[in-house]
Amino acid sequence: MKRRTFLRNTSIAGAGALTLGSLESLALAPDFKVVRVAPAQRKFTSKAIEKAIAEFGKNVKNKELAWLFNNCFPNTLDTTVTYTSKDGRPDTYVITGDIDAMWLRDSTAQVWPYLTFINKDAHLKDLIAGVISRQAKCINKDPYANAFYDDDNKVGEWSHDLTQMKPGLHERKWEIDSLCYPVRLSYHYWKSTGDTRPFDATWQQAVKNILKTFKEQQRKNGDGPYSFQRKTAWATDGVPMNGYGYPVKPVGLICSAFRPSDDATIYSFLIPSNFFAVVSLKQAAEMMTTIAKDSATATELSALATEVEQALKEHAIASHPKYGKIYAYEVNGFGSYNIMDDANIPSLLALPYLGAVDLNDEIYQNTRKLLLSEDNPFFFKGTAGEGIGGPHIGKDMIWPLSIIARGLTSTDDNEIRYCIQTLQKTHGDTGFMHESFHKDNPAKFTRSWFAWTNTIFGEFLWKTYQTKPQLLS
Repeated sequence: MKRRTFLRNTSIAGAGALTLGSLESLALAPDFKVVRVAPAQRKFTSKAIEKAIAEFGKNVKNKELAWLFNNCFPNTLDTTVTYTSKDGRPDTYVITGDIDAMWLRDSTAQVWPYLTFINKDAHLKDLIAGVISRQAKCINKDPYANAFYDDDNKVGEWSHDLTQMKPGLHERKWEIDSLCYPVRLSYHYWKSTGDTRPFDATWQQAVKNILKTFKEQQRKNGDGPYSFQRKTAWATDGVPMNGYGYPVKPVGLICSAFRPSDDATIYSFLIPSNFFAVVSLKQAAEMMTTIAKDSATATELSALATEVEQALKEHAIASHPKYGKIYAYEVNGFGSYNIMDDANIPSLLALPYLGAVDLNDEIYQNTRKLLLSEDNPFFFKGTAGEGIGGPHIGKDMIWPLSIIARGLTSTDDNEIRYCIQTLQKTHGDTGFMHESFHKDNPAKFTRSWFAWTNTIFGEFLWKTYQTKPQLLS
């Protein structure tokens, strides 16, 4: 099926793709139906995650939240991972849910919340090492692609896109964050475990390809090797100007043809993704220095991070008559900018979550106020809740990702509680999170099986349980 078909289909039976099973670790009230996949049919089971689910269920008085945590937090492991071993090394393929393809972004985001537990579960640690290994191979296959098949020879639905498609690619939309997320996972896996085994010659080559691609997309010497066009009625699925996008002035920022939503950018210098790139370049430089002993590559990575960071200071900030200095969402280097935000992460709202800006940064706080108001064209407010959406699904459709990002980047108890309560009442009686829901009707939603949102919601609940458990009552 085509991605747009998944996106436009709505369902009230949110767990329809899953087999009903038993909740061995949580005693549910009679009105909470069993929707988690049955133990025998789960793709992967982690003792550490099951222990966390049991602890949460035992200590959180709000039984609906306990039920949601039980359903959502393990959803990636239950339903989306294929864990094997190749040449004696872990290998993990991770689908997004209802689409049988592995996005570099989604696969990182889906397993990211489990990093906290990997030192308590060697099996889980190996699974994530396998994701790192698979991602490196994908990047080396094509650093401009965003999504890959498990079968290197498979020719998929987008094989006729006007770009350099090859077998094994699901889609070839160039997005900066596709190369940042694998670095994020690698770096924090290394910092959490001290394990350097995944960072072999294949992984080191992937880092070099990331560096090469970022430099190409600074477009200092022409438009570079990447272009993309698609024969489609969806305007956001195509890139104008013969597939290269509208002109940019080469100021040191990196071009991104697409946003994390897989929608085309308007101005190619996508600011949240450039912020993310700075973090990733610095992390990659540290790893290449310490693990690979490759000072030459590390120096190039660090120099590019410094250049992009300086360019952000010069070109990412706009003056708003109401909010003062804010971060634009997109710019072109000529002085044009786009003021908005999109729910998909990296977003402007989620920058502190990614370690890209300080939560107390004055410009970020000004930007946050704008983003969470109707001065953001993609902020929607209705009877069911309020939050940020984006062009991908359209008007009045709020993405739970934005509500979760808001909660994860807040220090205000009332705001965190509001985010949790909103998510609790907008799952459409399914027990799972979704891609989006209508601002006035949670039963009208898209993607009943979207593992990223499920798992990051579990991350949000677990963080709250660990730091502010009183907000869960």
